[in-house]
Amino acid sequence: MGVPVRTTGVTGVDNLSEKAAKMRESLKQSQTITENMVSILGSFDHRLSALETAMRPTQIRTHAIRRAHENIDRTLKAADVILDRFDLSREAEAKILKGPHEDLESYLEAIEQLRNNIVFFTNNKSFRSSDGVISHASNLLSKAISKLEQEFKQLLSSYSKPVEPDRLYECLPSSLRPSSGSPDSKNPSNSHAGHITAENAVFTPLILIPPRVLPLLHDLAQHMVQAGHIQQCLVIYRDTRSVVLEETLQKLGVEKLSKDDVQKMQWEVLELKIGTWIHFMRIAVKLIFTAERKVCDQMFDGIDSLKDQCFAEVTAGSVSMLLSFGDAIAKSKRSPEKLFVLLDMYEIMRELHTEIESLFRGKACKDIRESALGLTKRLAQTAQETFGDFEEAVEKDATKTAVSDGTVHPLTSYVINYVKFLFDYQSTLKQLFQEFENGEDSNSQLASVTMRIMQALQINLEGKSKQYKDPALTNLFLMNNIHYMVRSVRRSEAKDLLGDDWVQRHRRVVQQHANQYKRIAWAKILQCLSIQGLTSSGGGSSVGAADGGNSSGASRALVKDRLKIFNGQFEELHQRQSQWTVPDTELRESLRLAVAEVLLPAYRSFIKRFGALVENGKNPHKYIRYTAEDLDRMLGEFFEGKTSNEARR
Repeated sequence: MGVPVRTTGVTGVDNLSEKAAKMRESLKQSQTITENMVSILGSFDHRLSALETAMRPTQIRTHAIRRAHENIDRTLKAADVILDRFDLSREAEAKILKGPHEDLESYLEAIEQLRNNIVFFTNNKSFRSSDGVISHASNLLSKAISKLEQEFKQLLSSYSKPVEPDRLYECLPSSLRPSSGSPDSKNPSNSHAGHITAENAVFTPLILIPPRVLPLLHDLAQHMVQAGHIQQCLVIYRDTRSVVLEETLQKLGVEKLSKDDVQKMQWEVLELKIGTWIHFMRIAVKLIFTAERKVCDQMFDGIDSLKDQCFAEVTAGSVSMLLSFGDAIAKSKRSPEKLFVLLDMYEIMRELHTEIESLFRGKACKDIRESALGLTKRLAQTAQETFGDFEEAVEKDATKTAVSDGTVHPLTSYVINYVKFLFDYQSTLKQLFQEFENGEDSNSQLASVTMRIMQALQINLEGKSKQYKDPALTNLFLMNNIHYMVRSVRRSEAKDLLGDDWVQRHRRVVQQHANQYKRIAWAKILQCLSIQGLTSSGGGSSVGAADGGNSSGASRALVKDRLKIFNGQFEELHQRQSQWTVPDTELRESLRLAVAEVLLPAYRSFIKRFGALVENGKNPHKYIRYTAEDLDRMLGEFFEGKTSNEARR
């Protein structure tokens, strides 16, 4: 039996050999193909290189043609832009030649188109005709701006009219409006109270130019400025608006008065003019200048170089017109009655200070701000100097007009009213004192000034009291006047400033003069009712205790003589002192009571003790003319200020 494995092994080797032979054959063929391919590729590369060399001129021509097309496209586009610019120029020229009056908005658009064209051709100098185009457009623009100036002036003028006083009054708070038919209709707030309420009052804004017109004026101004016509714009605005403002103030009643004009005026006229000036200042600042500032700010919005300058130049004349009157008052001759109007004027300048600083802001308005502040300081200075003048005038007042009845002297009532009125200006006075800081508290300064004025008044009254020949009337006069001072202080704000010590000290002075009057006026007549010296030394009739009398041996003749003297003296006192006056009811009754408390008990006692001596003799009524009740009734007629005829009756 054979071995199958071996046979199989021989067959496998043969197969492998056969496969290897095939592979070698395949490799030879691949090598041959590769070599052929390399040969073909080399030939192809050579042919491509030759083709590329042949195509290069064509490529260059194609690129050149492409670039030429691109240049043509760009040129055509540029030509279109230039043609568009020419079209715009023609359109703009047509609008400009037509003028701005009919269609201002289109006219302004045309100017803007011209400006843009000038910029365009200036930046495209390569265009052969650019210089000619620029020249033509510039000339046209110049004409356009000239017409624009005319339109600006005409439009501004047509809407610039003086404001009538009635329209201004309508913008005032009701408390400051003039009452119709009043004699002082232009001066509704000529009182200090009016000044106080005005600070918080609401004013209705005044419209000088319609809001719909302002944007047009703004555009006109802006184009003029862009064209370099800043000065022309300013001049047109100033010349148009300044005249209107001044005419508005003149219609209101503002006058430009000099120092000489003020000096020639009577005080009543001047006082009225000062009151109206205060009112006009408030109207000018809070309404007129405020409205003008708003117009300026809106018209020159974005043109900062013109805003403040225009406002300053437009308002300069009007401000000068107003401030010149204040300066004339501040520099005029000082007098006590001017103090309160000076304080009123100072007060309104202080009230308006913040608004003036805000309205007249910026470097261009510096002179106006300084003028207003300068007036405020001059008014403060003059007011302070008038204080000093008043104090000196009170002390040295040489009025010879004596008050014959010993009542309150006109100087006293004038000074006290003056001082009381000062306290209506407390806050103003404190502000004024702060203008001249000397380290002293403003309250202390006011108290010091008030005390000095009171002291000056007392010194003067002491001098005036010496004009009376009757010492009793001297004391009655001083009692009346110092009592009036004390009572007035106690009823006013001056009490808090002068203090209780001042009041109590001067009340004691009043009492001292009352006691002095009583002693001097009634000492002599009371001597008549004294028992001293009534005892008879012999000869005359007398009534003794044994007869039931209470005369202690008094002489009838002496008693008659005493009663006769008493009657004469009392009648003389009644006649004279009924003409004297104690104006204060309480003080008058108090003084009568003080006299009655001394006189009546003494008279009753005398009559009770010695009356029988007279009643038992002849004509007793000749000596005992009055009962105690009669005397009391007649005392009630003392100090009534009756005429001599009334006193006799």
